[in-house]
Amino acid sequence: MPDPGRARTLDELVAGLRSLKVWAGNPSYEWITGQVNNAWRAAGRPTGELAKRPTVVDCFKPGRRRLNTDLVTAVVQALHPDEGYVHQWRQALRVVGGEALAAVVVQVQDRLPPDLAGFTGRTAELDQLRRALGRNGAVAISAIEGMAGVGKTQLAIHAGHILIRERQFDRALFVNLRGFHPDPARPPADPAAVLDGFLRLLGVPPQRIPHALEARTAAYRDRLAGTRTLIVLDNAADLDQLRPLLAEVPGCLTVITSRRSLSDLPSATQLVIDVFAADEAVRYLAHAAGQVPVGDDRTAAARIARRCGYLPLALDLTAGHMRATPDWTLTDHADRLDERHDQRRLETGVELALDLSYHRLPADQRQLLRLLALHPGQDSDAYAAAALTGADIEVTRAHLDRLCRDHLLHQSNAGRYTFHDLVRTYATTRAHDEVRPRDRRAALTRLFDYYLATAASAMDALHPAQVHLRPHVAPSGTCVPELTDPDTARIWLDTERPALVTVVAHAATHDWPAHAIRLSRVLVQYFAGGHNSDAITVHSHARRAASRIDDVTEQAHALADLGVAYLWGGQHQAAAEHFTEALRLFEQTGDAPGQARTRTNLGIAEQRLGRYREAAAHFAQGEILHRRAGNKVGQARTLTNLGDIEQKAGRYGEAATHLRQALALFRETGDRAGEAVSLVNLAEVDTRLGRHGAAAESLAQALVLFRHAGHRNGEAWTLDGLGTLHAARGEPAKAAEYHQQALTILRTTGDRHGEAYALNGIGEAALAAGHPADAHRHHTAAQRIAAEIGARDQQARAHTGLANAHRALGHLDEVRAHYHHALAIFTDLGTPEVDQIRACLAALDNAGIHT
Repeated sequence: MPDPGRARTLDELVAGLRSLKVWAGNPSYEWITGQVNNAWRAAGRPTGELAKRPTVVDCFKPGRRRLNTDLVTAVVQALHPDEGYVHQWRQALRVVGGEALAAVVVQVQDRLPPDLAGFTGRTAELDQLRRALGRNGAVAISAIEGMAGVGKTQLAIHAGHILIRERQFDRALFVNLRGFHPDPARPPADPAAVLDGFLRLLGVPPQRIPHALEARTAAYRDRLAGTRTLIVLDNAADLDQLRPLLAEVPGCLTVITSRRSLSDLPSATQLVIDVFAADEAVRYLAHAAGQVPVGDDRTAAARIARRCGYLPLALDLTAGHMRATPDWTLTDHADRLDERHDQRRLETGVELALDLSYHRLPADQRQLLRLLALHPGQDSDAYAAAALTGADIEVTRAHLDRLCRDHLLHQSNAGRYTFHDLVRTYATTRAHDEVRPRDRRAALTRLFDYYLATAASAMDALHPAQVHLRPHVAPSGTCVPELTDPDTARIWLDTERPALVTVVAHAATHDWPAHAIRLSRVLVQYFAGGHNSDAITVHSHARRAASRIDDVTEQAHALADLGVAYLWGGQHQAAAEHFTEALRLFEQTGDAPGQARTRTNLGIAEQRLGRYREAAAHFAQGEILHRRAGNKVGQARTLTNLGDIEQKAGRYGEAATHLRQALALFRETGDRAGEAVSLVNLAEVDTRLGRHGAAAESLAQALVLFRHAGHRNGEAWTLDGLGTLHAARGEPAKAAEYHQQALTILRTTGDRHGEAYALNGIGEAALAAGHPADAHRHHTAAQRIAAEIGARDQQARAHTGLANAHRALGHLDEVRAHYHHALAIFTDLGTPEVDQIRACLAALDNAGIHT
């Protein structure tokens, strides 16, 4: 079958659709049209909206400027009705349409937003939500529906706070699904990205999060099982977005808000809320505004409520006006609302209230509101707001506080400011009507300069040794936070990560290509810490931006950075393909440092894939390039990788030579982390040669260096090496202890490659200690992980361990099969384990054991 994920243009996608038609037996267009319409009729689509044969035929024609996503998806479903495959096409259509990269940027929370002080009304609705919990312990889902501004989100949040105070739930998960975001560049959140965020909050290491949507849903429900968790899915777009996010676990409550009807949602309590009744609106206004004199008209409060359309958002904003004008009476406010309504002919109470709120602001606060609406992210801090306006940070904070008091902004988490969707829409319109295009561009340029400069400062604090790999960034012309220590820098990056991703996307697609490219380059090392989805989004945008301005060097950097992201994510083949393309472009431009780094990374990808000869060739060429450039650190790292390849091939003398050369260079340049890596690899060579004392000394030195640097992955690999050493010494109990310590750390950091190593080590120690059942369990786990990430050496090692465990357990019919699996892989790798496996198989033959 064609892979739609490879398509980058509409023509490529159409070509894939034609290939799928051939694959499916090349049915007629009439048959396809009939299948599509049968499915649509079953879904309740009116006859007038059914597909026509010419329209279906058009989907298969090249040269299209746009595609009907619904129709193409239905055609794919007719040709191959596998939901996972159809989802791949749906995603591909969104990628080609430019939506997917923005859709995966989503911010999830492990707490509810703040409750509204003085929440009033909605008693019946709150009772209905409570009843949803008491339905015989079944799965509880409540869907809150209603028009914009009616208070759906606030009701869900208020109900959640009540339920948590009553200890009905132990924790909460919250996400704004952006079903109806006013900015077209902020499409509805991808449920796969939401699940990625939820799984992280639920304690799943990034590298253990599955790639497929269905697998993520299963992992999410598995994590929620046995817990009492409240999940609030706010502002949902449709059922397709919601279905993967439903907990469907007894004891958990999913509360959904949406502007659309969700009547087809299975087993859900439907809660449709409307605007307030007239008396409720008056009571709400009195509570929110405080004691305001009535004035001459005793019906003034009712007039105000009517002009606000009884909509909670409009009433809340009007109450903010009342608090800001203590010398006005209710009659004054009612008269003013009538007057404005007559003069401006505004269509809704929300627009009227927003207009009144806006015009009563001082000019500088109106300017802040307008420009802040241009920010492409979901929320921002005071520094970003100051960058947009060019104002002083303290003045900006004061203005933000005033806008929050007037309910034109909301302060979410500490120091974060966000809009209600309707207010953002209003303010964005004002910005385009009242701010000159060049001034809007200048404001966004200041904002992007601020993010670039601050991100660079944070990365310099976190990774000072990598400064030479990042582009030089000039200081920002506006106020920036002080990020001189690593902890503060990490906190800032973690907090601003969603905004940074969105800024790169906006800059790349709205004619700020240089900002997108440079932010991508600056953030490479940060994303390598476990944010692979964001890394792929950012570096993909950088690649497209570089392509649009025909900057071949930056295209190469973006491809190389994408390769690193895929490498960290265990997608070694994809990594190799990106490194290969990057290398071609670096060679085209004559960029020797880029070639050297990419050669080394390509070698690592090939090594992980078990292609040792190819890896060794890349490492050798990389070492030459680094040596010519005088880059001793790069030369040392390439020599270390060469030594590792030689060791795996059983050429221990050559391995030791490369590793000692690397060690000397690392010590000369003061690279302590590189020194530790070389020591660990040298210890592995010494262990295999029986030089246990030398291996123990090297590992002890490496452990001190890694722990001093806080390098957790390095510490884990050193502990794993100590486990291997003690196994070679015939001390399986100590070996298992060290391997287990390594496994604990590797699972925390999400290093799945190392996890397979440690599991195999534990399995071997368990067998040596006389526990074959435990050995079988650990080797099975190692084999599964190794197969998923393509680590062929660890697959073969696991098969060897499984054969040995089955033999000890007396399961002789399994022994030979596992040995043959191991032999095939080790033979292809060209490693010395081949002789050991052949000897084991010969021993089976000599003992007369057959299957």
